Amino acid sequence: MSNYSPESETSTSQTGGVQSVDRAISVLEILAQRGEAGVSEVAGEIDVHKSTAFRLLGALEARGLVEQAVERGKYRLGFGIVRLAGAVTGRIDITQQGRPVCERLAEEIGETVNIAVLQEHYAINLYQVRGPAAITAHNWVGQLTPLHATSSGKILLANLPAKERAALLAEAGLKKVTPHTITAKTKLEKNLAEARERGYAWTTEEFEIGLHAIAAPIRDRDGDVVAALSASGPSYRFTEERLHELAPVLVKGANEISHRMGYLG
Repeated sequence: MSNYSPESETSTSQTGGVQSVDRAISVLEILAQRGEAGVSEVAGEIDVHKSTAFRLLGALEARGLVEQAVERGKYRLGFGIVRLAGAVTGRIDITQQGRPVCERLAEEIGETVNIAVLQEHYAINLYQVRGPAAITAHNWVGQLTPLHATSSGKILLANLPAKERAALLAEAGLKKVTPHTITAKTKLEKNLAEARERGYAWTTEEFEIGLHAIAAPIRDRDGDVVAALSASGPSYRFTEERLHELAPVLVKGANEISHRMGYLG
């Protein structure tokens, strides 16, 4: 009796697909390391038959990720890699340009400072500096946070075209994260309009009970908001009154990073 089932075939196919992806990435890493390599060298490095290495190189070549060197049979990385890298260089620049400003602000404000960007319908934190008064070691880097419930998310939303903002919020939904989260569209829009007017957004226990935060926009050379600079701390210390008092300090820091990114406004 046959043990065949469509599920097992799908599972095998998926496993093979993942293995191919893994091998293709290994090929790119080999070429990045060596500069150039032939089919035999690649096959030997990733422990596959020469024909498999040839197929992998061919697929990568078709996408412009590798190209044949002047000497036939040798491969090197192609300019398609630059295209892919270009999608993240802006983010790398933000963290590089923002690092000294974040370090200074964490000292000055005394709280945790983060840089976040928009990713799909979330705000993702790219860089963090803990202030001297920070009592927890929570690392927000790499964490996806809801746009409507965080100060970073709010300032990113506030500076989006209305149509784009509505589409993002429709996709994400206005989930009640804490009892203080704003979940009414009209109330949120009013809050975002005030954030645009003041030049910074704030949250008071809307994402986490006992946590307050403020965020200001970071702009690129074209004046587009590409990231948020935030400061967050415990509500008993980083009170609502104090966060509004310190907002100009944060806004000034965000403007400094913007200027470092080429913004002249």
